Amino acid sequence: MQGHYNVLFVCTGNSARSLLAEAITNHRGAERFSGYSAGSHPKGFIYPQTLEVLHAVNLPTDGLRSKSWSEFLLPGAPIMDFVITVCDQVAGEACPAWPGAPITAHWNIPDPAKATGEAVYKAFLLARNLLQQRISLLMNLRIEALDRLALGSRIEGLDAEARSQPA
Repeated sequence: MQGHYNVLFVCTGNSARSLLAEAITNHRGAERFSGYSAGSHPKGFIYPQTLEVLHAVNLPTDGLRSKSWSEFLLPGAPIMDFVITVCDQVAGEACPAWPGAPITAHWNIPDPAKATGEAVYKAFLLARNLLQQRISLLMNLRIEALDRLALGSRIEGLDAEARSQPA
């Protein structure tokens, strides 16, 4: 593998975490990475706090929308190199057979939408920061130097590696 990589971030609702990851990837990795997001059961809306925490660090949100993973199974859809689940619920679901047989991994990012009261904004900030950290680690991997099995293991391991660093 070498060149430009497509990364699909998947969660159940595609209203917060996966959209954060899409925006971060497209902004930070535009030279080598294209980020996409989808949900197994999309909510059809984006939480306002998702957009707030992206705007807080000047990340563009144009084009972000809640969408189904079925869009990425249609003819003409971009072929993914990586599919990363960012919520435990979708990680336990039967995922589609993705075209191109991408490398898959799971990153456990707490659901900010479960927060209540004054903790809501902080929960969205935490999700954004955790995703920024993991995506930065992904972008710093020497992807072309790893075989498929090692690469899959390494990307899965970024979740644990990031947990050992301060957010």
